[in-house]
Amino acid sequence: MRKRMSRNRVLTAAVIWSVVILPFSAIAQTAIKMPKNKYKIQDDVKIGNDASRQVEQQFPILNDQQAESYVTRVGERLVSAIPPQFRQPDFDYRFKVVNARDINAFALPGGPMYVNRGMIEAAKNEGEMAGVMAHEISHVALRHATAQQTKLNNPLNQILGIGAILGGAILGGGTGAQLGQMIVAGSFLRYSREYETQADILGAQIMASAGYDPRDLSGMFQTIQKESGGSRTPEWLSSHPDPGSRSKIIDNEASRLNVSSNPIKVTREFSRTQERLRAMPRAKSMAEIEKEIKSGEGTNPTAGGRYSASVPYPSATTRVYQSGSWIRMNVPSNWREFAGQSEVTFAPEGAYGDQGITHGAMIGIYKGRGGSFDQTTEEYVQGLLESNAYLRQQSGFSRTTVAGRQGYTTVLSGRSSVTNKTENVTIYTAPMRSGDILYIAAVVPADETFRYNSAFRNLIASIRLND
Repeated sequence: MRKRMSRNRVLTAAVIWSVVILPFSAIAQTAIKMPKNKYKIQDDVKIGNDASRQVEQQFPILNDQQAESYVTRVGERLVSAIPPQFRQPDFDYRFKVVNARDINAFALPGGPMYVNRGMIEAAKNEGEMAGVMAHEISHVALRHATAQQTKLNNPLNQILGIGAILGGAILGGGTGAQLGQMIVAGSFLRYSREYETQADILGAQIMASAGYDPRDLSGMFQTIQKESGGSRTPEWLSSHPDPGSRSKIIDNEASRLNVSSNPIKVTREFSRTQERLRAMPRAKSMAEIEKEIKSGEGTNPTAGGRYSASVPYPSATTRVYQSGSWIRMNVPSNWREFAGQSEVTFAPEGAYGDQGITHGAMIGIYKGRGGSFDQTTEEYVQGLLESNAYLRQQSGFSRTTVAGRQGYTTVLSGRSSVTNKTENVTIYTAPMRSGDILYIAAVVPADETFRYNSAFRNLIASIRLND
């Protein structure tokens, strides 16, 4: 009898002890169910990959290795905190910074994510930035894009355009809809309030698991509400829960979670990155970017071309190219001209398309961060390497002369996914009186270099500047 009573007491004590020591989050956190979805995981992956190519052609991606590396590290920390039941091994979470000043971020199905520079600059600490990212990661993990289509019983091809999948933008509505309609024809699909709330709750849970305080996401929504005019009702509230309501939901969820007593707040990397971004020239707004894209500026000027295995060699005859009164040069007469906002591209037929050029030259002005000519040259080349991951720098910087000015040259090389050949890109830079640099990028497959050397040399030698 005593043994049985003693055992009962032990069991009772064990139950009480387990309740005391178990994390409260294991008992009280809100249960999230994966929405019904008739599409395959690979559908999400394909949609995201296709859309990311469009995003990176249309949006000004910030080529800053330090900022991107920092955002990637925060993103990876959050991804590792996704609950096991929502992890998809085929998803490729990757992170880039958009050079836009709006407080915004969006993620595409399958994992590509884009964080606006303005959001990082506006955040009071790393937790606020991480909160926005956790919300977007939750949309991906819960497969909201294809789940929405399942709910509406729409065919999959209705969400192949960016307009249909920017609904996950933290601000959503107006700006997101406009950009979606601008980039791809078709109706805009926003996530439902139900899915936004799911992403807020799962985002809060991911934050707590990753060492952040979910209340920081609530703080960011308060900042968003102020940005929208305080008492003025933002246009996007028709599809997104009110920021005040979202804050209450997140704060309530935070009270149910096992939040660290010393959560990640202002880190050295956060402060350094924020200071770096704030020191850069003022970023454009999404509205300004939209206006540029509508007018044809900021887009890839060679898009729509067809690549060919047989590209004509440079013509022996040349024609004069002149832009205003500041630059003049001679280019092969059989090279087409593609003018961009701050760059002009020359390429023969069969050598240009959606992925840039395989033969020819790009000439433009690069505005650096105010460093020396040497530093700005290195900065420009580093940006090229970051945006063309297949390239590697094959040599150091050598002195050269461009337009009578002392400049630099270096060679980048790598296997092109377009030609499946090793591609050589020879970079030339020269200082401008404004502190910017003139750059020339001469592109050609390595096995055809000898046929293009003369054309490239003649082009470089013919450049005349009047700045």
